[in-house]
Amino acid sequence: MKKFIVLFLVILSITACEEVVDIDVPFDDERLVIDAAFKLIMSENEPTVRGEVRLLKTAPFFDDELPPVLDADVFITDLTTGQIIEFTDANNDGVYSAQTEEIFQLNTTYELTVIAEGNTYKASTQLVPTVPIDTIELGDTVIFDEDDKEVKITFTDIGAREDYYLFDFGFDNLLGTTEDRFYDGQEFTFSYFYEDLNEGTPVTISIIGVDKQHYDFLNLLIEQSGQDGGGPFEAPPATVRGNIINTTNTDDFALGYFSISETYEFSIVVE
Repeated sequence: MKKFIVLFLVILSITACEEVVDIDVPFDDERLVIDAAFKLIMSENEPTVRGEVRLLKTAPFFDDELPPVLDADVFITDLTTGQIIEFTDANNDGVYSAQTEEIFQLNTTYELTVIAEGNTYKASTQLVPTVPIDTIELGDTVIFDEDDKEVKITFTDIGAREDYYLFDFGFDNLLGTTEDRFYDGQEFTFSYFYEDLNEGTPVTISIIGVDKQHYDFLNLLIEQSGQDGGGPFEAPPATVRGNIINTTNTDDFALGYFSISETYEFSIVVE
């Protein structure tokens, strides 16, 4: 009984001292975030472009949302023909969409220009090719949890070129990267495991072409984001710089990346 009383008094003293503490996290490094990822979706029919330019500002660690950047001038220039694709923010939410549809071409350099808050930001890239997914099938391998669902993805790399791939496994931030260093020109199969996925759930997996610089950027971003949702630019522990340059003030650089990627999609229903 004495032990019970002592334990009760200890618990009472701990709970009686509880109070809410507001933590003031310093934040003095607000930066522009430019998320400009474009995908050329390859199919048996005419390829289609999917993508937009999202302009946001970084925010303190405990903020749930990033503030949008409005009234910016956004356009992409084909540096071969001089053709300009203009983007507008129709909903005043920082999401800028193209006014005309453009099918990006291989071996052509495209330059993104963003003029916002007195600064001009630029980045250039080319359409990065990829390969189609050969097959996706369900597996029965168990590693940690018997309820996890295994999918086995097979694709065939093209030899005689250096390839880097980004895989989008759906459901927001489920991303993975790979390079062809050990399977150049060969068929390659790997497994991905879904947690808490109900039977009958449709899944779309994408293989996306990226270059070496984008591959390195993505690896750092995936590592720091922890794949826990909330967006890759929420509050990384260290600054991950992309390929966007502030031509007005190089010290006031933007976060984010400008990319154009061939993409193949493959859908499967998890049973």
